[in-house]
Amino acid sequence: MKRIDAIAIAAEEAEQLEALLVCNIGYPSRELFAVHDRLGNFYMLGSMGMASSIGLGLALARPERRVIVLDGDGSVLMNLGTLATIANYGPENYLLVILDNCSYGSTGCQPTCTAMRTDLASAASGVGVEDVREVSGPQELREALNGHGVVLAKVEPGNADVPIIPLSPDEIIARFMERCAPRGPRS
Repeated sequence: MKRIDAIAIAAEEAEQLEALLVCNIGYPSRELFAVHDRLGNFYMLGSMGMASSIGLGLALARPERRVIVLDGDGSVLMNLGTLATIANYGPENYLLVILDNCSYGSTGCQPTCTAMRTDLASAASGVGVEDVREVSGPQELREALNGHGVVLAKVEPGNADVPIIPLSPDEIIARFMERCAPRGPRS
């Protein structure tokens, strides 16, 4: 499965669930913007490794809202401690989807440790995440998006040919905060 296809599936599900969707930096955010831009998407810029933590904080602060995070294997490797924090807080409204393409896609597709021996699903289980699933196809991903915990989605290396997001950081946060507001508009 291509990463952009996995992102499109997650975006569709987030729309159906009226979930907030936090997306990893670089190409994943650009791909999400290209396939399904909406106010409930938060596009990370320049904070590699922090999407999972930002999403977890959001889920803890807004327990009535569903939060889905799309992160990359390279980013999770930069912030492995987030898996332990997810395990210890384990909110039912939070799902981390690790899009594992075994590479640092936004910096030239250099291999990550998941291309060798590192297994992020085992790492998540090892630190205590109770609900860890591994998926490799579209239908498995659709089913997993209704859960909580961590989903490791195997995707092909490579980036889609999509434009840069035409929004400033201030515009991205303002739109997202509008959607996060308790009585904010829906979209």
